[in-house]
Amino acid sequence: MAAQTSAPVFQARGVSKFFPGVKALEGVSISLRPGSIHALLGENGAGKSTLIKLITGVLRPDEGELVVDGQPAHFASTRDAIARGIGVVHQERNLIPRFSVGENIMLERLSASLFKPIDYAAVNAEARRWLDVLGLDLDPATPVSQLSVAKMQLVEIAKALSLRSRVLLLDEPTASLTPHETVALFALLKKLRNEGVSMLFVSHKLEEVQEICDQVTVLRDGRNACDSRSMEGLGRQDLVRLMIGRSEQIPDWKPRDHAGAAPVLQLEKVATPFGHRDIDLTVRRGEIVGLYGLVGAGRTELAKSIMGLQPATSGTIRLDGKEVTITSVGEAIHTHRLGYVSEDRKQEGLILLHSVLDNAGIAIWRKLAGFGGMLTDRAVRKATEPYIRKLEVRTPSLGQLVGNLSGGNQQKISVAKWLAAGVRLLIIDEPSVGIDIKTKAYLHELIRELSDAGTSILLITSDMPEMIALADRIVVMNGYRVAGDLQNSRDYGAMSEGIMDLIHKLDAA
Repeated sequence: MAAQTSAPVFQARGVSKFFPGVKALEGVSISLRPGSIHALLGENGAGKSTLIKLITGVLRPDEGELVVDGQPAHFASTRDAIARGIGVVHQERNLIPRFSVGENIMLERLSASLFKPIDYAAVNAEARRWLDVLGLDLDPATPVSQLSVAKMQLVEIAKALSLRSRVLLLDEPTASLTPHETVALFALLKKLRNEGVSMLFVSHKLEEVQEICDQVTVLRDGRNACDSRSMEGLGRQDLVRLMIGRSEQIPDWKPRDHAGAAPVLQLEKVATPFGHRDIDLTVRRGEIVGLYGLVGAGRTELAKSIMGLQPATSGTIRLDGKEVTITSVGEAIHTHRLGYVSEDRKQEGLILLHSVLDNAGIAIWRKLAGFGGMLTDRAVRKATEPYIRKLEVRTPSLGQLVGNLSGGNQQKISVAKWLAAGVRLLIIDEPSVGIDIKTKAYLHELIRELSDAGTSILLITSDMPEMIALADRIVVMNGYRVAGDLQNSRDYGAMSEGIMDLIHKLDAA
């Protein structure tokens, strides 16, 4: 842990932010010191996103003040924050895919004049300098669209550092990374800490916070539950109590065997345009089948093929024993009652410019439409509101635009939509990305309740503890093939070892 004796490089002192009908922040303080990694924790809707927007100049505080190097700071825009040395790496990538790595890193400084041609040799040379700082062996001329998620994240960090950021905000930086990539990222963050960079680390993964952070600020209901406290002596349950006001409740679910239940989904020798071949997979009634694999294993692509986005090119798909051909997403939803909670909620799961009610009810509009296709808000509200309440969605009203909600509350809406639809098979892709510990527990209980009521679940998650907590059976994928499957004993050590053995076995084949 870094020493915490130097003066703060950045402070927020008693800041408040109010929106119509909502106190997003009230009297919140935080103090970031150079050469430290500072955790920002809280439930979804606790105010973390609003605080980040104040620090980065997206919003202005209604009360309180921001202080940089001991002097009051007033940010009229994000560029003002950048000019004072504050950079941010967003959870949702903030790069331009068609631009090169060098163009993205140097985006703010591509040319001194509108009429002066861009000197790409100079752009790439300067970009290379910052890639070298991170130890990233990458050609600056490479289009960002060709990069892995992990490399995109490193490019974002290089971009922030190139702007001479002394305060670096990292919003859920490991959400889409493999364990190996996370280890590499943490090594980099420790290097930056040793060089004097101050980092604000926003994460719902408490084990990561405990591993890497020096200090912690916790928000609860828009106020400080703790302000810039040392991590020393704080255990997981201490952090949970600060976040939600009580200890974590871990359900003691017993192993379940659905071998005698009727198959709902069967894939036999299925191949897809994504590159899958000889995929055999069965999901039985009320069963939770986990799909586990490292990033690039082909799990999400298989789910999208089942949903008809890129239909299977060969093999057989059966639903409730009947052979089907699913040629479109609409057919999968309305004809076959399949649902899909996307990992990419902003691009695929939600319509950000529509209301909470519209998004929660969109999958059942056709079902609820009355004579002449008439659809009323009352009917949609009656069908969806119980699930919105169950998931404790924090919104001023059901008329609020989904794009104005926090990321975790958006994820809740994307789940509520399919709960209301009453699908027979629900594919859930990375359900807990960006959601807090209490919501995660509620979501796990809902998934379990759904399966108990007879809904079949195909669960894709890179969170090994989540997989072992929820799945009845775990199918392991690697390289767009099925490596094998394991009945879940809920013994974490034995299951994780068995899963990795299957992955490595297919690697060696």
